[in-house]
Amino acid sequence: MQYTLIQLQINLKQGTLLVTPVAFEFDDFAVIATALLQRLDAVLVAQEYSADLQQWLIDFEGCQLLLKAEYYSASMWLELLTLNDLEHLIFIQQLLSHY
Repeated sequence: MQYTLIQLQINLKQGTLLVTPVAFEFDDFAVIATALLQRLDAVLVAQEYSADLQQWLIDFEGCQLLLKAEYYSASMWLELLTLNDLEHLIFIQQLLSHY
């Protein structure tokens, strides 16, 4: 399933990349996140769910990131665990901008 991303905003100071799809529904996070992982050829490491925040720990080419979704802001983003991996986040932004 393909999802069009309406926002691909990167924040290098915080090490985040906003990847919110068009018409994002918080309850659809697992389906959307799975499709995103397939696009990136990334691997799911762990999952954590709560009522208003869902987060997955993923591995992208040896770089571990959090893929998060928040109910109240209706947003989805990738977050680096360490700012030393900024080049991975920039590469992901460039890769996703082609979709």
